[in-house]
Amino acid sequence: MSKDKKNEGKEILEEFKELSEWQKRNQEYLKKKAEEEAALAEEKEKERQARMGEESEKSEDQESETDQEDEESAKEKSEEKVESSEGDKEEEEKEESGSKEKEDQDKKLAKKATKEKPAKAKIPGLHILRAFTILFPSLLLLIVSAYLLSPYATMKDIHIEGTVQTTDDDIRQASGIQDSDYTINLLLDKAKYEEQIKSNYWVESAQLVYQFPTKFTIKVKEYDIVAYYVSGESHYPILSSGQLETSAVSLVSLPETYLSVFFNDSEQIKTFVSELAQISPELKAAIQKVELAPSKVTSDLIRLTMYDTDEVLVPLSEMSKKLPYYSKIKPQLSEPSVVDMEAGIYSYTVADKLIMEAEERAKKEAIEAEKKQKEEEKKRLEEQQKKLEEEKKKLEEESNRNQTNQRSSRR
Repeated sequence: MSKDKKNEGKEILEEFKELSEWQKRNQEYLKKKAEEEAALAEEKEKERQARMGEESEKSEDQESETDQEDEESAKEKSEEKVESSEGDKEEEEKEESGSKEKEDQDKKLAKKATKEKPAKAKIPGLHILRAFTILFPSLLLLIVSAYLLSPYATMKDIHIEGTVQTTDDDIRQASGIQDSDYTINLLLDKAKYEEQIKSNYWVESAQLVYQFPTKFTIKVKEYDIVAYYVSGESHYPILSSGQLETSAVSLVSLPETYLSVFFNDSEQIKTFVSELAQISPELKAAIQKVELAPSKVTSDLIRLTMYDTDEVLVPLSEMSKKLPYYSKIKPQLSEPSVVDMEAGIYSYTVADKLIMEAEERAKKEAIEAEKKQKEEEKKRLEEQQKKLEEEKKKLEEESNRNQTNQRSSRR
C-alpha cells in the first residue's frame, strides 16, 4: 500500500512540473502529508503483525475497514491534487475546504489509530498458577525464616495452675522447658512436655494450653492424699497412686481427721491404696488407723480401728470384698466390738476381746514361767554335772599322783 501511494505521488509531480510557486508549496505540503500517512500506515501494519493472533474476528474486520478507509482517503487526496492544478482561484477555494476536510480526516484517523492500538497480550492462567506455586512457598519460607531468626521465636509467657503440694518451680523443672526453646516446638511437642511434667510423682495429669501470641498455661491435677504413714511423731503422706512421700509434713498442716497407717512396705501400701479405692467414701471415712496383725494362717492380716472404737480384722488382699459387710453388721453391735473377717465373719465385744487377750497373756505367762523353770532346772542339773565331773577329775589326778609316788619309792 505504501509503495503504491509513493508511486502515485511521483506521477503527480511529473505531470505538474511547470507550476507556480504556491502550487509547488501546496504539492510539497501534500507530499509530506502523504508520506506521514504512509509512515502511519506502516506503523499500523507493524503493530498488526506484532499481535499474537489472539484478536477476535471483530478486530480483524475493523482492520480491513480502516485499510479501505485509508485507501479511499489516499485516492481522494490524489484527486484533490489533480483538481488543484486547474486554476488558482479554484485551488484557493478548495484549499480551505480541503484543509478542513484533511483536518477532519486526520482527527478521524487519529481516533481510529487510538482505538486500534494493539491490546496487551494476556498472561495465560496456567503460567500464573505455576508462578503462584513457586512464589507462595518461597514467600512463606522467607517469613518463617525471618520469624525463627527473630527474638520473638523464643518468647514464652508460662503460667502454672493447680499446684497445691508442689511448687511452680518443681513443675517447670519437670517439664524440661528451657528459655531457649522455640515457641513452635512447644506447640508441636505438647504431648512430650505433658508426659515430662507427669514425671513428678505428685502430678496425676497435665495439660499444656496455648493462647495467642506467646502465652502458655500448664494445668496440673495432683494426686490426692489418702492416708499418712505414722512413725513416732512424723507423718508421711500416702498418695492415691500408692506412692509414699519421703518428706514428713508438719503437724500443723495435718487435716482434722485422717487415716493413719502403721506399716511402710511399698508393696503392701500399694495394695492397701488399691483396695481402699474400691470401697465407699463413707466407709473409708470411718477408718481411723490401720496396722498389721499377721496370724499363723493369714500373713497379710490387718487390723482396722474405726472412729467408733470398733475393730475389724480382714486380709489386706480381700479388704475391698469383705469390708463392705461391716456396714451391715454395725447396726447389730450394741457395744464396741471386734469383727473378725479372717475366716468367715463373726464378731465379739471388746470386753470379750480383753478377756481373751488376758487369757492369752496368762497362758503365755504360764508357758514362759514353765519354760523358765525348765531352763533353771536344766541349768542346775548342768551345774551339778559339772561339779561331779570336776570332782571325778580331781580323784583321777590324786590317784595318778599316788601311783607315781609309789613307783618312785620302789625305785
